[in-house]
Amino acid sequence: RALRAQAAADEPRLDRMLNVADFEAVARAKLPIAHFGYLATGADDDRTVALNHEAYAHLQVRSHRFVDVSHLDTARTVFGTRWAFPLYLSAVSGMRAFHPQGEIAAARAAASRKLQFMASGFASARPEDIAAARGEPLWQQIYATNDWQVTRAIIERAEAMGSTAIALTVDNMPGRNNETLWRAMRLDQRVCTQCHLDNSHDAMRRASLYAGLDLTKVNEVSPTAISWDYLRKVRDAVSVKLIVKGVVRGDDAAQCVKYGADAVIVSNHGGRDEETLRSTIECLPEVVAEVRGRVPVFIDGGIRRGNDIFKALALGATAVGIGRPYGWGLAGFGQPGVEAVIDILQRETRTMMRQAGTPTLASIGTDSVAWARY
Repeated sequence: RALRAQAAADEPRLDRMLNVADFEAVARAKLPIAHFGYLATGADDDRTVALNHEAYAHLQVRSHRFVDVSHLDTARTVFGTRWAFPLYLSAVSGMRAFHPQGEIAAARAAASRKLQFMASGFASARPEDIAAARGEPLWQQIYATNDWQVTRAIIERAEAMGSTAIALTVDNMPGRNNETLWRAMRLDQRVCTQCHLDNSHDAMRRASLYAGLDLTKVNEVSPTAISWDYLRKVRDAVSVKLIVKGVVRGDDAAQCVKYGADAVIVSNHGGRDEETLRSTIECLPEVVAEVRGRVPVFIDGGIRRGNDIFKALALGATAVGIGRPYGWGLAGFGQPGVEAVIDILQRETRTMMRQAGTPTLASIGTDSVAWARY
């Protein structure tokens, strides 16, 4: 009985979570090792995953004094819609691997905090159910395939259910080397068919967005033959906003705008696909410079603190997206865990705004930060 009481006392509690990193430890403890490995994995040595966050430590905040910060304004207008805070939940695939309610719980958390939700093309819940849980139009993330008929069909399906933006992911070339995931799978003693029908780990063939489509000609999720002409073709097919996700160079960003993109997302897929050893926050300034304010520039990857959000905004990001952090919250506590992660990041950002003497988002500029010289 004493041991049970001690175990109960040691059980993770939501009210004891002090920061976003605390949720990672809870997710690691609760999830099957292969499922946590899927969420955690990077490519090769996982260094890009680590550097995505570590790079923020090389940015210092330059604080103003004698500024009235008794009232803070964190509102921003994106695509004509007023956001109360410049944060959105980015696409994370297969979220029922982390919690039975998966994307439904995450979308409900986004709704409760009035945040934009980007649904993954490889979501484990039906797109229609995710949209209903959010209660507002979604952004739908998609992967191009080597079969144009399939790509066009998922665009049409996403638009038919009311998505206001299509986020085309372009940083997922075939052949990624997820060693952390492979090691975790070897250590997981469960029978894979408990989660994966016919032991299949093919996300596209399990995803509801692709249900009923003829996938027999699809052999590449991200076609190796993709070109700027392909982007033009997607732009012609998309009648809502088109976002290009996975841009890390200024010249590529400028070309995306030239070919009709309504926004770009500076992203390296959370370091999951390629070990470039270049963080997204380091890529952000050149993308912002080349875009020249013509379209919004978003960023994801490595954001773990409100300070990180502040720094991204200072370098020109319109808003930031998070992925793994709310996945940890979902794994640990379901919808309340996702909400708690959002609340912590918002609280920390507001604290930094006061400390920096920047009462509005407009007052956060490039002079608010400096790169450390060490």
